[in-house]
Amino acid sequence: MATKWGIASCGLISHDFTTAIGTHEPGKHTIVACAARKLEAAQEFAKKHGIEKAYGDYAMLAQDPQVEVVYVGAINPAHLSLAKMFIEAGKAVLCEKPLGMNLKETKELVALARAKGVFLMEAVWSRCLPAYRALAKELEEGKIGEVKQVIACFGEVIGAPRMHSKELGGGTILDLGIYTIQLAQLVFGGEEPLVVGAGHQGEDGCDESTSVTLVYTKGRTATLVTHSRVKLPNNATIIGTQGTITVPKPLWTPLSLETPSGKLEFKLPGPSSHQYNFANSANMAHESDHVRECLLAGLKESPLVSLEETVTMARIMETVRRQVGVTYPQD
Repeated sequence: MATKWGIASCGLISHDFTTAIGTHEPGKHTIVACAARKLEAAQEFAKKHGIEKAYGDYAMLAQDPQVEVVYVGAINPAHLSLAKMFIEAGKAVLCEKPLGMNLKETKELVALARAKGVFLMEAVWSRCLPAYRALAKELEEGKIGEVKQVIACFGEVIGAPRMHSKELGGGTILDLGIYTIQLAQLVFGGEEPLVVGAGHQGEDGCDESTSVTLVYTKGRTATLVTHSRVKLPNNATIIGTQGTITVPKPLWTPLSLETPSGKLEFKLPGPSSHQYNFANSANMAHESDHVRECLLAGLKESPLVSLEETVTMARIMETVRRQVGVTYPQD
């Protein structure tokens, strides 16, 4: 039986997620409804993607008995209220990163999902990709020995208001930094590190850049950089005592890995019915399939992105931005 999806918010990222679902073989996934703040936007989205029901009220999506799991693609400050609504309605939730604006919101959602016995996952789609699964296997098999250093960066020239406005939940650490953090956490087994961060704020007080050192036990370190004013290499290097693995650009959705034994290459899912807004978004198909697998197995959280790890990453991000001097009204 197909997994029945609802889409909350009908913007660019929801378009990509929905388009990627369309690459699955028939019968596995179906989108039964979508919702936006304005009915016209939801109706336009539904028409484009062949979705039967469109709502101008998120509460109607939460109350739709056909919807099994909701993808939340709204702006960062809306994640808490929307995810709460869907969890309380008994819907499984895949919520875009960051799950919450801060550690407090993140803990609140995790606690609610656990209390209600409802599946919740932060949409760290990188973890679901074949390249990341291969990376985890390389590390598990000790192909590069004991990893001592991770170097990762994510920077683009981004003028979009969402990046620079506190009202929209802007800042590089929440939008870009989580990708570098999740990589370091994957490599170092989810251990909670000592966090040392610095950076620069923009006019509205959001971080335009961050330079972060995560200090783990046993002499292990991660060096992470984000930027919204210049383009960075957008890759990662994982350095062990017996070799190095490189995650090429774009590190958050790579199509290859460079390992000591050679280059591993991976294909994008497809074909797609629409153009994507962001690089390699077809890879989101792996994320929706992972959620389906979790639901079919009766899981309440993802083994690839556990809720405990989501809380740890939220704590790291909050520590960084406070060291940079960034606060939000939600704090």
